[in-house]
Amino acid sequence: MVFIIRKDLDKDFRKIIGDRISKKVEVAYAYQEIDSLPEGFVCPPERKKPWGTSQALMCAKDVINEPFAVINADDYYGKSAFRTIHDYLVSTPERSADGRYNMAMVSFILRNTLSDNGGVTRGICLQDEDGNLTGIDETKNIIRTPDGAGIEKEDGIVPVDRNSLVSMNFWGFFPPFLDALEEAFPAFLKKAGDFMKAEYLLPTSVDAMIKENSAAVKVLTSEDHWFGVTYQEDKQSVKDAFAELISKGVYDSPLDLVRG
Repeated sequence: MVFIIRKDLDKDFRKIIGDRISKKVEVAYAYQEIDSLPEGFVCPPERKKPWGTSQALMCAKDVINEPFAVINADDYYGKSAFRTIHDYLVSTPERSADGRYNMAMVSFILRNTLSDNGGVTRGICLQDEDGNLTGIDETKNIIRTPDGAGIEKEDGIVPVDRNSLVSMNFWGFFPPFLDALEEAFPAFLKKAGDFMKAEYLLPTSVDAMIKENSAAVKVLTSEDHWFGVTYQEDKQSVKDAFAELISKGVYDSPLDLVRG
């Protein structure tokens, strides 16, 4: 397991999270630094944020040597999502027959990702006839409705298919993809314009490769519920959901449900 963190968080992160997990699995660390830029580029002194998720992944290049999955560290995806991406990565070559980079995204069913406490933004997946991703429609203010789901707008609610497949940032890649990110980074910086706010984001990088026909992104699907704390009020429902998983025997007890 590779944790990509800021260097100044290293000591606390290891103490609170990393050292516990290292008792179960092999752990490595990569550090996303704000000044890790290609030659010829300088970070503005006033910038505070790193350069986004694609840059974060590039920082882990030296510790990733096998097919790998990428997740948000603060989201719960369920067991089946990890099994699904594993089966894809161990049975798929790095390149397709036409030379494109092979990669995958585990999608979730929209109804399994909604909050009871307000609207959420979800990337609705667009696919071709072969089940490959052609684009992601970032849709804001999706709410749960009596009929399923809808987009809340100023003039009312527009229904949306609650069975739509959505992206929750669960990706599967092969090591050559890291080289492609690194090669494209200087071009991104040249076009960025505003060096104070520009972010080199993973979904944007993947989308660019789809559009230039250099990547084939298989859309996989998990039936599991996704849990995350979008609103403060979500915290209790997430804790209750984990308690239910324990009661059903999905996970052993105890889990630390008090501190988190």
